Amino acid sequence: MSRDALHEFTKKCGGVKDDLLRAMAKLLELNDDDYFVKHFGERPLTNARCSYYPECPRPELVFGLKPHSDGTVVTVLMVDDRIGGLQVLKDGVWWDVPIVPHTLLLIIGDQTEIMSNGILKSPVHRVVTNTKKERLSVALDYSVDPKKEIEPSAQLINEKRSALYTKVKIKDYFARNYNDFTQGKMAIDTVKV
Repeated sequence: MSRDALHEFTKKCGGVKDDLLRAMAKLLELNDDDYFVKHFGERPLTNARCSYYPECPRPELVFGLKPHSDGTVVTVLMVDDRIGGLQVLKDGVWWDVPIVPHTLLLIIGDQTEIMSNGILKSPVHRVVTNTKKERLSVALDYSVDPKKEIEPSAQLINEKRSALYTKVKIKDYFARNYNDFTQGKMAIDTVKV
């Protein structure tokens, strides 16, 4: 992929991300459709991650990527059109994410869960390997400026639903998320009230 093509791809993914975040703000009936978009701040982070999962003769013994939730606002994922492997945990059961060729998959991250006061959930997911085929994926992780703090929107806190998360500085959350990932824990649990 040329530099220009990569630039165009990331620009389009950024537009998809912003459109999704505006739709979520509207769905939550927030006063400002740009509520989530504005939280990115002056120096937001975008990380690109390319993952290669080779075929594995004993996939039951190896994770392609162990269970985790994304510590970001949102992840835009371009998954392999030929082979699955991404799974989401729901009610204690791992569900395969279907393969839909030529589509992008968007995963809500912990930062969105915190700002939405838990209404929008950051799913626990993993990648499993395959015995016969290799798998490729490209992910763009979008995060709030590490120097900023986030907390649940005041518009989503009331007498029926109190704040479910504490205020957290993104830089500190990333450090916590990394440490918890290496220990098999979920960082989101550390900021719950």
